[in-house]
Amino acid sequence: MESPENTGLEFETAEKIILRWDSTAYEDGRDRMIFEGDRQEVDRYLQAVDEIQRAMSSTSISDDQNKVNSAIQVAMARLEDEFRNILITHTNPIETDSLTDPSSSVHSTSSGTGGADFEDDTNGEEEEEEDSSMSKDGKLRRNISGVSSVSSSYRSTSSIREIDLISSDAIFDLKSIAERMISSGYLRECIQVYGSVRKSAVDTSFRRLGIEKLSIGDIQRLGWAQLEAKIRRWIRAAKVCIRILFASEKKLCEQIFDGVGTAIDDACFMETVKGPAIQLFNFAEAISISRRSPEKLFKILDLHDALMDLIPDIDSVFECKSSESIRIQAAEILSRLAEAARGILSEFENAVLREPSKVPVPGGTIHPLTRYVMNYISLISDYKQILIELIVSKPSSGSRYSGDPSTPDMDFAELEGKTPLAIHMIWIIVILQFNLEGKSKLYKDASLPHLFIMNNVHYIVQKVKGSPELREMIGDDYLKKLTGKLRQAATSYQRATWVRVLYCLRDEGLHVSGAFSSGVSKSALRERFKAFNAMFEEVHRTQATWLVPDSQLREELRISISEKLIPAYRSFLGRFRSHIESGKHPENYIKFSVEDLETLVLDFFEGYPVSHHLRRRSDS
Repeated sequence: MESPENTGLEFETAEKIILRWDSTAYEDGRDRMIFEGDRQEVDRYLQAVDEIQRAMSSTSISDDQNKVNSAIQVAMARLEDEFRNILITHTNPIETDSLTDPSSSVHSTSSGTGGADFEDDTNGEEEEEEDSSMSKDGKLRRNISGVSSVSSSYRSTSSIREIDLISSDAIFDLKSIAERMISSGYLRECIQVYGSVRKSAVDTSFRRLGIEKLSIGDIQRLGWAQLEAKIRRWIRAAKVCIRILFASEKKLCEQIFDGVGTAIDDACFMETVKGPAIQLFNFAEAISISRRSPEKLFKILDLHDALMDLIPDIDSVFECKSSESIRIQAAEILSRLAEAARGILSEFENAVLREPSKVPVPGGTIHPLTRYVMNYISLISDYKQILIELIVSKPSSGSRYSGDPSTPDMDFAELEGKTPLAIHMIWIIVILQFNLEGKSKLYKDASLPHLFIMNNVHYIVQKVKGSPELREMIGDDYLKKLTGKLRQAATSYQRATWVRVLYCLRDEGLHVSGAFSSGVSKSALRERFKAFNAMFEEVHRTQATWLVPDSQLREELRISISEKLIPAYRSFLGRFRSHIESGKHPENYIKFSVEDLETLVLDFFEGYPVSHHLRRRSDS
C-alpha cells in the first residue's frame, strides 16, 4: 500500500503536468493540442488526470482538497477542448456517394458511377422517382446487394447502412477522454460538446440533401407545385437521414460512450439528432395536416408509403426510451397521412357528384370531367395495394338510397365480395355517369345527348379496359353493365336521328288507285324526295360538326348508319327513280346517288363544318 507521502508526491507530479497544459495560463497550452502531438505525452497527461481523480477520493490529503479541485477543473477544461478538437478535425467527410439510399437501385454504389448530390435534382432522377412511386404495389424496390464500397454493418432492418463517421484511432481517444470527464462529474459538459459538434455535422449533411429549415406554417404557405418537388426530395432525403445519417450517428455514440455510463450514449445521440429529426418530420407533418384537395392524394400516398417503409428503421434507430417522442411523432404522422388520403377520396367523390359546369361541350365529345375522373381513378388503381389497407369502409354517400334526386342509386348488394376500395372506384364511375346524364340535358338537339353519353361511356370503358389493376377492381360484371350502357346510347342516338329520315323512304302514302293511274302519286313522291333531301342535308350539316374522337367507334357508328341508310335509299331509288326522271327537272328531287350518300356519311362526326356543297347525283 502506498504511503501518504508517496501519494502526495505523485499528486504533485500530476498537478505539474496538468498545469503545464493550462490554456488559461500558458501560451504553449493555447497553441498546441495534446492529442495532436507525441503519444507518450498523451499517455502522461491521461495518467496525470487519473492520479488527480484518485487524489479526489483520498482522505490522506483532505487538507489539499482545494488544490485537487483546481487541478481537476483545469484538466477538465483542457480535455473538453481536446474532445472538441478531435471531433472536429477527425470527422471523416461524408462523400457524395455515401448520401445515397441503400434501398434504391438507382444509386447503387456497385455500378461504379457513384451517387448524386440530392441538392441538384436531374430530370432523370425525377423520372426515376416518379416511376418508382407509381409502381403497382406503391413501394420503392430495394436493392442493397451492391452497397459495399464503404464500411457498413446492418442491424434489425435490411435497409440500415451505418458508415464510419470518425476513424477508429480518434474514437479510442474520444472514449478515453469521455470516461475521465464523466467520472469526474463533467457528464453534462461532455454531452454538450459532443452534441454541438455532431449536430453541426448533421446540419451540413442536411444542407447537402436539400432539407430546408422551414416551419410548419412556412410549408403550408407554399404553392402545391413547389410542394410536389419538395415532397419528392423529402422522400429521398428521409431515407438517407434515417438509414444512413442517424443510424451512423447512433453507432458513433455507442462506440464512444458504450460502457461509460448507463444510457449516456442514448443521451448523446438525442442531443445530436433530436433537433434535426424534428426538422425532418415537421415537413411530413405539415403535409399531413394541410388543406385537402384531390391533386394532393398521390403525393400524400407517396409520403405515406415512404414513411410506412421507414417505420421499422425509425423504430430501430430510435429504440431507446429517450427517443420515444420521435417514434411517436412518426407514427402519428403516418396515421394523419392515412386519414388525409381517406378524406381526400371522400371529398373527390363529392366533387365529382357536384361538379357544376353548365356549358355543354361542343359536338357531344368527351367532357373534361370524364377525362379527369378516369385518369384520376386509373392513377388510384396504381396505388391499389396501399389503398386497400387504408380504405376500409364503403362510400358513405351511396350506402343507401334516400330518394334524393341529386344522388344516384347504387345497389351495394350486387358488389358483395369486393374490397371497399373497389366499391369506391365503382361508386365514382356511377356518380360520374349521373353527373354526365345531367349535363346531357343541356343539349337542345334531341340526338346529341345520346351521342354525348355514348362518347363518354365509351371513354370510361376504354380506360377501365386499359388498366389491368382498375379492370380487376371493377370486375367484368360491372364492365358488362357499362358496355350495355354504351350500346344503349348508340341505339338511342340512331333512333333519334335516323328513324325520321328513313321514314321518308317508306312506300305508304305513295300509291293511288284508279283506272288511268300508274299506281304512284308523283306529287307525293316528289314531296317524299324533297323531305328526305332536306332532312339528310340538315343531319349531314349538323352532325359533321359533332365529334366522335375515338376512330374505331366513329367508324363503327358510320358503318351502322350506312347499313340502315344505304340499302333503304337504294331500294327506294330503284323503285321510284323512273317516276321522277320521266317528269320535269328530276335533279330538283333526286339530289343524291347511292354513292353520294356513301361518301357523305364519311363526313359525320369529324367535328368541323363541311366546307363543300353537297354533291349532286351522278349522271350515271
